[in-house]
Amino acid sequence: MRVLVAEDHTMLAARIAEGLRDAGVAVDVVHDGAAALAAAGHTAYDVVVLDRDLPAVHGDQVCRTLAAAEAGARILMLTAASGVDDRVAGLELGADDYLGKPFAFHELVARVRALCRRAPSAPPVVHRGDLTVDRARHRASRDTRALSLTRKEFAILELLVAADGGVVSAEDLLEHVWDAHADPFSNVVSVTMARLRRKLGSPPLIETVVGKGYRM
Repeated sequence: MRVLVAEDHTMLAARIAEGLRDAGVAVDVVHDGAAALAAAGHTAYDVVVLDRDLPAVHGDQVCRTLAAAEAGARILMLTAASGVDDRVAGLELGADDYLGKPFAFHELVARVRALCRRAPSAPPVVHRGDLTVDRARHRASRDTRALSLTRKEFAILELLVAADGGVVSAEDLLEHVWDAHADPFSNVVSVTMARLRRKLGSPPLIETVVGKGYRM
């Protein structure tokens, strides 16, 4: 899962990003609306955590633009104005969820995960043969054997399972599992994939499609 945090208060933005990263989420951070639109224009985020009162381009306009994009990210709007009318206005702009400030971090993380699970092709619990991936509880097992996976390994597994037999490229994995600071020329995807394959055991579940990527 990859998330964009658009928040002009730098300390709060850093705290949100830190909390999400601790929960195994890849996070990018921007501090104004123009930067948010630019980031979302070249990266396919799963969720955008959007402060409503952003400089440069107001959060309302950012929300409208992102909501109108085809197959765009889910939007969790943050604002200090948390009255009923404010929540309704935010949802009518196209936001998928709304959270007033101040908020509890564990609630924000839960809401971000819930938004990411809304895609119909990726239900909370997925079964592929003897493999079970519980996206809601962040657990995986094979033939009733619990798998001890790192956050990156689990995130890769999530994407492969959600693809339902489709090929997922290394570039897609790098974009959704790692953040903007990842080196695109490193072997981090192949190394993490090798560890995941070992943990999944035999018979192998992940196939390498030469020149294209990987598929379950």
